[in-house]
Amino acid sequence: MADEITNLFNPVICYGEVLWDMLPDGPQIGGAPLNVAYHLSKLNVKSSIISKVGNDLSGYKISSIFDKWGLDKSYLQVDEEHSTSKVLVKLNERNDAQYEILYPVAWDFINPVYAFPSGITNAHYLIYGSLSSRNETSKATLFNMLDHDLIKVLDVNMRDPYVKKADLEYLLTRADIVKANREELKRISLLFGGCYESEKDKVNFLVDKFNIAEVIITKGANGASYFIDGGCFSTTSPQIRVADTIGSGDAFLAAFIAGRHSGHNPQTTLYNSIAMGAFISTKKGGCPEYEIKDFETFKTKSKTKSNNLKTN
Repeated sequence: MADEITNLFNPVICYGEVLWDMLPDGPQIGGAPLNVAYHLSKLNVKSSIISKVGNDLSGYKISSIFDKWGLDKSYLQVDEEHSTSKVLVKLNERNDAQYEILYPVAWDFINPVYAFPSGITNAHYLIYGSLSSRNETSKATLFNMLDHDLIKVLDVNMRDPYVKKADLEYLLTRADIVKANREELKRISLLFGGCYESEKDKVNFLVDKFNIAEVIITKGANGASYFIDGGCFSTTSPQIRVADTIGSGDAFLAAFIAGRHSGHNPQTTLYNSIAMGAFISTKKGGCPEYEIKDFETFKTKSKTKSNNLKTN
């Protein structure tokens, strides 16, 4: 573990929270950056995680899991004062997750990474969430990284009471790609004065106001849409039995970045992304054990069911 970045050879940087989701049936490792990095590794895309844990047993366990999964922990900092993050999770009758995110915790105090500019020659993407700017220390570190020449991917995560208009405006302005769900799209539009009804009009408002090149809107069981170059790609979601929705959006984003990085066409990338999100929703937790062949089998069966529904 280190407080300064001296070298960075992976194409994706994931910045922000690592934590324990405290579920009714026991704790599970999580946090959006970690979830994305985990699924990227399954998709054979290497990433580096910039985050912070406490000098405690929970932090040690996270470090050990990084080793087990083969994730890069070179930039996982250790906080001597603040504890490793824990999130209280409740599941409703549809197995959708509701979160109580404790504050302050170690990842709120990610130190400035002064050596960063000399170590990003091979990095292509910086993935970050709006939640990671809730504290001034981690926010300053993130804002510093946004000055560098990377494809900046903002995964909107509007968790009250940590929604600050000024910070969100800056993050949106600096982003090249924005991912949000339908409720977040509506909230952002209203927050910045965009009173529109249709999804397309709301997205166009964001694109024009913040000069965003690409926008992804996830819609749960209704699929997802991808807006780029004035056009829109859409796909439906496979019909599944949901175990829980924890980390499904992060799995979606990992598959999207993997497809985009590999040069897949937008429609294929979007379908694979929604399939990955659905696949993870059939399992417990944000980082369940699976082999990539399991995901490929799931995709094949989902396509077959979809075709049968269309022809019947």
